[in-house]
Amino acid sequence: MRDSVRKFVEIVSEALPFPEPIYEFGSFQVEGQEGFADLRPLFPGKKYFGCDMRYGKGVDLILDLHNIDLPDETVGTVLVIDTLEHVEFCRKAISEVYRILKPDGIVVVTSVMNFPIHDYPNDYWRFTPEGFKSLLNPFSYSVVDFLGEKDFPHTVVGLGIKKMTISESLEKILIEKINTWKYLQSQIKKAKYIKRFMKQFIPPILVELYRKLKRL
Repeated sequence: MRDSVRKFVEIVSEALPFPEPIYEFGSFQVEGQEGFADLRPLFPGKKYFGCDMRYGKGVDLILDLHNIDLPDETVGTVLVIDTLEHVEFCRKAISEVYRILKPDGIVVVTSVMNFPIHDYPNDYWRFTPEGFKSLLNPFSYSVVDFLGEKDFPHTVVGLGIKKMTISESLEKILIEKINTWKYLQSQIKKAKYIKRFMKQFIPPILVELYRKLKRL
């Protein structure tokens, strides 16, 4: 899991009242991400199930997104965070998510476009914002956004509500938080570029001198 997508889940969890129970698909915490990839702390006090295709850290249930072994309209929230690119039949998966969600149920999904191939265990797809809009089309309310260049984003995010819409006031809060998230992520990226530039082209002695002058 990337810090930017964890932050996205955090900001939408603050903006909307997420119904229970919450099911996260792709919850297996790979080596090096133990704890950081745990989204449970973002939903304190709520019934939460981590689901994946294999048991391991963060996994409570083995469930297949292609054929979710849960009854219709019994789930409050579904999280599919940086997982959909690893799901071979992604439309079937979203159809299953729609089936198990309650009428007021929410799905949060994130994935990649401009991103290296990575195997957990397989890597099938890359998504555009329009692709996410198409996947979330069955939902009564949806919002899709991205990080990176407009014509080649590295991250695509989306949120859908099954059969209900949200009030104008809640929607305003949600959009404001998403815009703030986008701005802060762009500033972080800019700071990283500046730091990389300084390391490559500015002599270390000048960097140290600059730091000392700032402390004066």
